Amino acid sequence: MERHGDRGTGTAGATGGDGAAGGGPRGARRAFVGSFTSAGGHGVTAAHLDPFTGALTPTGSAAEVADPSFLALGPGGTVLYAVCEIDEGAVAAFDVAGPAPRLLGAPRPVGGAGPTHLAYAAGHLVTAHYGSGGVSALPVGADGTPGPVAGLVRHRGHGPDPDRQAAPHAHQVVPAPDGRHLLTVDLGTDSVRVCALDPATGGLTVRGETALRPGSGPRHLAFHPSGAYVYVLSELAPTLTVCRWNGSTGALTPLDEVRLRPPGAPGVGYPSALAVSPDGRFVWAAVRGDDTLAVLELDGDGERARPVATVSGGGHWPRDLVYDPRGRRLYVAHERSGDVTWYDVDPRTGVPSRAGAVPAPAASCVVLA
Repeated sequence: MERHGDRGTGTAGATGGDGAAGGGPRGARRAFVGSFTSAGGHGVTAAHLDPFTGALTPTGSAAEVADPSFLALGPGGTVLYAVCEIDEGAVAAFDVAGPAPRLLGAPRPVGGAGPTHLAYAAGHLVTAHYGSGGVSALPVGADGTPGPVAGLVRHRGHGPDPDRQAAPHAHQVVPAPDGRHLLTVDLGTDSVRVCALDPATGGLTVRGETALRPGSGPRHLAFHPSGAYVYVLSELAPTLTVCRWNGSTGALTPLDEVRLRPPGAPGVGYPSALAVSPDGRFVWAAVRGDDTLAVLELDGDGERARPVATVSGGGHWPRDLVYDPRGRRLYVAHERSGDVTWYDVDPRTGVPSRAGAVPAPAASCVVLA
């Protein structure tokens, strides 16, 4: 399996109160950074977030589990979950009430190899397995810790790229806003599957599969705030595909594909993560290789996206980004330069400008609380 730059990007976030959680200064917020321990990362790092400047100040790390590359907060924001992006894939739970994350029990196997993404849905953790190409669901107990695998779907198929698409590679799993469906993005099969999760049993059932352009290599997606549109980011062809979403039927319909790099741009570009503004006006996408942030403007209802700017990322290999609406900022995890950089976003144009950075070796994910 390929590692460190070809898998496991994503964006997870939650908003919480303005209290001094974790013993921080009054008014401070929290952030959590995932990283690759196999490349020198500190595991899962907690940080204070200054609500006025956006600056991050690390307060402690937990490095007991291998390669916690993607993170997600559970309900209430007191438990943080991480994938272990290794061949014997697992998930781990952390108590994040204190300055440093505290591991809650041993990591749980997920029934697949190389998990790159997870989310909380209907009392379960759902995980996407890049290495083995599938999705699993694990029930979450009253203490916040995950139980054994209750549901598992194995993807089938391949794409035209013999190096990256010889087999399925599930890269992300996202609960739909309606709460009835899960959308799973598969880079290896050039498709997005729509699944149903049984909240009582954790069973997973594939309800449909939407094909995207062959060879495009879809990696991650995000919903428009209205829930009516989905934006799919493709890694192998640096594009954004706009899709219509019907929550009643679970149908995903591609409408348009937009390039993320200017025509004739030198070198290569591998999109990794995206975020949509809460007001539905902008989409931001991180592009590794040329290490840029692409800014796209959405039309009134979100059906069309138009590129408006390309901004230097200020670091090397931007693997994840998240938008903080409370500060009008973007936070980007740069894996190879080993930092988390934050940007002030112009509310009129959506264009970000670099405001600061903090060292974070082998950073792969940022979550805000």
